[in-house]
Amino acid sequence: MAKSKWEQVKDKLILIEGWARDGLTNKEIATKLGIGETTFYKIINEHSEVSEVLKKGKEVVDYQVENALLKNALDGNVTAQIYWLNNRKPKQWKNKRNEEEYSENGTLAKAIQKAYENKVGDT
Repeated sequence: MAKSKWEQVKDKLILIEGWARDGLTNKEIATKLGIGETTFYKIINEHSEVSEVLKKGKEVVDYQVENALLKNALDGNVTAQIYWLNNRKPKQWKNKRNEEEYSENGTLAKAIQKAYENKVGDT
């Protein structure tokens, strides 16, 4: 008798974790398992052990990328620094300024000066 889709997946939990750690998407993992993406999502929702190994596998890579980003930022990579600050401190380092901030100050130079003064005052 053929194995059910769940039994096929259950026997490959370690592989699933590794594939997730290698950066494969859920769709790619489903393909490697020989099942459809919809079936894979159904199995994920019905069997917590699958979602747990996916999370565990992806978490490792996420930490590695975060560490690499931080290292690059600390080594002086301006793009990494901007990205880090925009995401970690969005209130202070957001990309877009409100039009009101520009119009109340009159010029971009004044808006930058005001932002700098606010930054200095925060430290």
